[in-house]
Amino acid sequence: MTALTVVRAGALTTVQDLGRPGHAHLGVPRSGALDQPAHRLANRLVGNPAAFATLETTVNGCAVRVDAAVTAAVTGAPCPVRVDGRPVAWGAPVRVPAGAVLDVGSARAGLRCHVAFGGGVAVPRVLGSRSRDLLSGLGPEPLADGMSLPLGAPCGPPLAADTVPWPGPPTAGLVLPVVLGPRDDWFVPEARRALAGGDFRVSAASNRIGLRTEGPSLERAREGELPSEGMVLGAVQVPPDGRPVVFLADHPTTGGYPVVGVVPEPSLAAAAQAVPGTPLRFVPVRA
Repeated sequence: MTALTVVRAGALTTVQDLGRPGHAHLGVPRSGALDQPAHRLANRLVGNPAAFATLETTVNGCAVRVDAAVTAAVTGAPCPVRVDGRPVAWGAPVRVPAGAVLDVGSARAGLRCHVAFGGGVAVPRVLGSRSRDLLSGLGPEPLADGMSLPLGAPCGPPLAADTVPWPGPPTAGLVLPVVLGPRDDWFVPEARRALAGGDFRVSAASNRIGLRTEGPSLERAREGELPSEGMVLGAVQVPPDGRPVVFLADHPTTGGYPVVGVVPEPSLAAAAQAVPGTPLRFVPVRA
């Protein structure tokens, strides 16, 4: 079986696929790729089905050595890509010879890259998925220098495309639509107006669990806490400090702080690429 060896693990590189939906009743979130369009495109470029596992890098990429020739592709945050020190294409299939090092450099914009290999990263599945869940600890450990990961057998030729519409990372500002509810009545009217017009920014405390914000504090209209209730992907939960948190792939499945609204899933890929300090605006929309 073809394998890759980690030469440089980077700040945080994890194995991700489309996640493990259907286990919230067990306290297990879906997890999976934060930037799912980037994950799907990387797989498409190397001839894989969308469900095959890729590597998700954070900020400064990673480098791996392959023990057999393989086709690879890097998508997501734009970054330099090299094979044995030679520049190669980003966002396109690249042939990596046996023994060569594929080096994914630091993101030039955005945060996360997805690196696909023909055949996919073939680590064992846990509850039907190869994804690493940082909250529960399920799935393979984050990459570390010297680690070896198996690759599956290639299942098709690369599917190149003349053009692929691709939104750039939200460098000028992140705009997130939000459907208000179910607990927006827990906040004073001024707080709901602040959510729609507030000067928020992406916090450096953000991670795969949630995008944290800096800016206005949303004032409650009610005292006390809710009994724990189910949390969904994209839920905008408001903890006691009043600053909204947008739940991402590794979010908890229950929570006791009120949810002022929910960001629709298609808009969350942009949140995955928003660097700390990015201006953030919530736009209320109808369900």
